[in-house]
Amino acid sequence: MAKSGALDLATGVGGKIKKEEVESAVETYEKYHVQFGGDEETRKTNYSDMVNKYYDLATSFYEFGWGESFHFASRWKGESLKESIKRHEHFLALQLGLKSGMKVLDVGCGIGGPLREISRFSLVSITGLNNNEYQITRGTELNRLAGLGNSCNFVKADFMKMPFPDNTFDAIYAIEATCHAPDSLGCYNEIYRVLKPGQCFAAYEWCMTDHYDPNNEIHKKIKAEIEIGDGLPDIRSTYQCLDALKQAGFEVVWEKDLAADSPVPWYLPLDTRHFSLSSFRLTAFGRFITRTMVQVLEFVRLAPAGSMRVSSFLEKAAEGLVDGGRFV
Repeated sequence: MAKSGALDLATGVGGKIKKEEVESAVETYEKYHVQFGGDEETRKTNYSDMVNKYYDLATSFYEFGWGESFHFASRWKGESLKESIKRHEHFLALQLGLKSGMKVLDVGCGIGGPLREISRFSLVSITGLNNNEYQITRGTELNRLAGLGNSCNFVKADFMKMPFPDNTFDAIYAIEATCHAPDSLGCYNEIYRVLKPGQCFAAYEWCMTDHYDPNNEIHKKIKAEIEIGDGLPDIRSTYQCLDALKQAGFEVVWEKDLAADSPVPWYLPLDTRHFSLSSFRLTAFGRFITRTMVQVLEFVRLAPAGSMRVSSFLEKAAEGLVDGGRFV
């Protein structure tokens, strides 16, 4: 069960960062981004620090509003967000042909929501790779509560420099995680190295479509909002990701823009024009309540100074994602 209470949110903000240092961590994180004078090269050079600060600051907000699986999913009509996320994870497991006894790696596993669901669905043991200590601590506790403490584990490491021998895993997947890599080819090279020959890697990846115009100021603004709100050094195009996979040695067996023909827009949970009881905290009114609650918690010092600023850049990301999905 994911954390859901206001006090859990308040005490989780900052992750492993000392509570009195949260506000300065927010300032450092913000300065990596365009709105605060940052640039792409600085984000890529300092990606480990940037992404770690992001997830220390944002993880409790994610879990409070989204649950244990921090990703989107194409949706069928009448399907809840939780159901679509679970189906998305099952689909990936089926595409990989996961079977009991296989050794599986989740690259950039978050707090392990997909890892636990896929492990239960496919009866496999999964190692989650994550470079954020707070998320690993939280994921380990959730594994224990789910009864998966003996079958699934976490390794703290950078996915640009994995601490595994060549040809270790029978299958590897990544769910909206390798977008944090400063260099997609370097990341895919590492995945290819630790995957056994002839086996499969599957990924859901955030990409810019051909509709993006780098000379359009509105498009650039939307992209920058998503980058600061989601801890991204850059957002690469679909072509760049596919080309990097091929350069790394992979044969691309199947690829698809899942947003293109989704019956329900992927960004709908974040669209303030949409109301849903099943994902109430993501609606306009739910976000207003969360914003007010965080403001009060920070004022009475249950939440650390800087919590409202984290809430603000996460809301800005939500706006950018909706605008990107609708217009770009």
